[in-house]
Amino acid sequence: MIRLGLLDYGMGNLHSVQRAFERLGATVVPIHAAAEIEGLQALVLPGVGAFDPAMERLEQSGLIPAIAAWCGAGRPLLGICLGLQLLFEASDEGQRPGLGLLAGRVSALPRLPGHPIPHMGWAPLLPAQASALLPDGLPPQWVYFVHSYAAEPLDPACVTAQVDFGGVPLTAAVWQERIAACQFHPEKSGPVGEAMLRRWLEWLAQLPT
Repeated sequence: MIRLGLLDYGMGNLHSVQRAFERLGATVVPIHAAAEIEGLQALVLPGVGAFDPAMERLEQSGLIPAIAAWCGAGRPLLGICLGLQLLFEASDEGQRPGLGLLAGRVSALPRLPGHPIPHMGWAPLLPAQASALLPDGLPPQWVYFVHSYAAEPLDPACVTAQVDFGGVPLTAAVWQERIAACQFHPEKSGPVGEAMLRRWLEWLAQLPT
C-alpha cells in the first residue's frame, strides 16, 4: 500500500485531497513537522490562497528544509494548485522566494476582454510532453481550475499540459524527474482527475524502493 505524506501548513483543502487518495487505496498521513516524513513513499503539497502567506506558513512549519532535502534526494512529490506555484523561484503575487525546486517564476494571468480573472471552471487540457501523469493517447481531459496566476517554467520540456486562456497557452501541469504538479484540482475533476491520481500512484508503485 502506498503511504503518502500530505503536507499540512494551514493553507490547503486537505480533506478533499486526502479522501481522493484514500478512495484509490493509498494511506495518507498528514505532515506537520519534518520528523513525520520518514517512512513515506511520496509527498503531496496542496495549496489554496496567496503565495506569500503560503511561503510564510511553510517557513513557520519548519518543513522547507525537509521538502528541499526530499526532492534533492530524488524522491517523489506532487503539487496541487498553489502547491504547483510554490515549487518555482518567485511569483508576481508576492515578494517572498518560492521553494525553487523548479526553475522559473509565476506570473499574473493576462487581462483579456471576455476572460475574467480568476480563471475558474472546467477546461480541456492541451497535451504537451507526455508523462506518467498525462501519457500520450488520452481522450480530451477536462479538469477544474481556479487560479489568477500561472507558472512560466524556464525549461518548457517540463510542461506536461497547458490550458488555453483566451488564446494564450498557460502551464496546467508539470513533470520534472520525480516532481509533478497540477495547476488544476484533480481531486475536484471527477473521473478524469481520479484517473490522473491513479496513474500517479501506479507510477509510484513501480519505483525502486
